[in-house]
Amino acid sequence: MSLYNILFLDIETIPQKKTFDELSEPFKKLWSKKSKFIAATENTLPEEVYDRAGIYAEFGKIISIALGYFVSNNKTQSLRIKDFYGHDEALLLKEFKDLIETKFKHKNILLCAHNGKEFDFPYIARRMIINQIKLPDCLNLSGKKPWEIQHIDTMEMWKFGDYKHYTSLELLATIFNIPTSKDDIDGSQVYHVYYVDNDLTRISEYCKKDVAVLAQVYLRLMGKEVISNDNVVFV
Repeated sequence: MSLYNILFLDIETIPQKKTFDELSEPFKKLWSKKSKFIAATENTLPEEVYDRAGIYAEFGKIISIALGYFVSNNKTQSLRIKDFYGHDEALLLKEFKDLIETKFKHKNILLCAHNGKEFDFPYIARRMIINQIKLPDCLNLSGKKPWEIQHIDTMEMWKFGDYKHYTSLELLATIFNIPTSKDDIDGSQVYHVYYVDNDLTRISEYCKKDVAVLAQVYLRLMGKEVISNDNVVFV
């Protein structure tokens, strides 16, 4: 596969409402059922774990999608990173789709994310369907054979067939001596930064940094040298 056909991505998600009390009665009941395992494990009430609802596409929404892709000019390889973020999920999903179908329409795009097959790819697809947005071909798995699905998962690459093994992107970056993206916030703080600090820009910057780390980790997993930070361009 060509490195220049890979689109590296990461998403940041939050619960659709700030608090459990703001949910409609049907959604309160449904969240109580969905969160039963978490609540029972930690001996808490459904409303006390509602800040984690963002990990489920049925109860959460996307507030940031960062994308990275490699380009080559005069024998210099650089990584360009762009982010779509905002309070209007439908708008940022449409912008994401438009970029794929215009800038990359002539390429056989491969999507790459860390734990993407379990989280990022299905989450984006589900939220697009909920927002009545037609899926781009790279996310539409209907009728495709397993080998036709254009997805790369760096966590799966690191597993080497060990289905029980989970390794975070931060840990891989650390063992490969790649600067971490967790120098400001991490995923567990996104809810607070969005709903309490009202700082969406900070979340966007974190999301873009994650994509930079993801691309560098991919290079190492492929036995290639990482690129200089001077060649990571945020556009």
